[in-house]
Amino acid sequence: MKMFINPFNRKDPDRYNIWEMLVERDIKAYVQNDWEKVADDYIEEGFMGIDAQFSGNPDTWNLSFPNLKLYGHYWLAQATIFSETEWEDDSQQKLLEATTLRDIDISEDNALVHKKIDGVIRKKNGRVERLNWQTLYRCRKMYGQWKIAGFTGFLPNPMGSSDIQQSSIELPGDASQHVTAGPYSPVLKINPGQLVVISGQAAINSEGEIIGETIEDQTKLTLENCGKQLENAGSSLKDVFKVNVYLKDLNHWPCFNATYQDYFTAPLPVRTAVQTGLLGKLLVEVELWAIIK
Repeated sequence: MKMFINPFNRKDPDRYNIWEMLVERDIKAYVQNDWEKVADDYIEEGFMGIDAQFSGNPDTWNLSFPNLKLYGHYWLAQATIFSETEWEDDSQQKLLEATTLRDIDISEDNALVHKKIDGVIRKKNGRVERLNWQTLYRCRKMYGQWKIAGFTGFLPNPMGSSDIQQSSIELPGDASQHVTAGPYSPVLKINPGQLVVISGQAAINSEGEIIGETIEDQTKLTLENCGKQLENAGSSLKDVFKVNVYLKDLNHWPCFNATYQDYFTAPLPVRTAVQTGLLGKLLVEVELWAIIK
């Protein structure tokens, strides 16, 4: 398990203290949903926070936090959502594993700090959240203590021309389908950055054993296996745009749908389903196409 180990030596107290503030103290406060633990780390006068909206194009950036009060409200709202989410993983551990802060430029009592986030965290419902952005903090030393004067956050990670237009999945506004349609979209517009394609997954554990006697149980494990494969590639079920479903018996279709729809959010992936022969006691197999955002 990765612990809070400061990469900077105490003989470099400025960088050591900045890391403590922006990594250890920030993560612990966020997980505990406690703004008061970090409120004193900010300079209220002249504070300004810019939201880059995951774009490398400055023309799209917004002055979303013109003062510390507004940012504090936003921080607390997001921390509340995070703390109330049922995580399968240790949320504090996953945030720490995803965080890199090693580049700190210091000139007199000012510092420019590069903090990068790149990782994933799994929910108890099987969905995987992708953590991927970076923030540039402007810090200032006041009365011997480093504090945050402002930031440009939610920058793409890594930066580059390929990040100016983010990957996206969009349901066209005039898209429609028949009234008996299930949990899927009729058509999607895809703006891919990187594509992820996984082979057919089924209700098979790491020892190669088929798990589950019912279509519901097999569907759940199959989609959890899909989520694990996507996670390995830096994607998640929420980034899926195309699903192919293979059922041994189409009479299982209603029960499959009831379980399937718990794993996907709007815009729902486009989908094709067929009845086909499957190996052994397998009732369902699923393959997916996704993007990396």
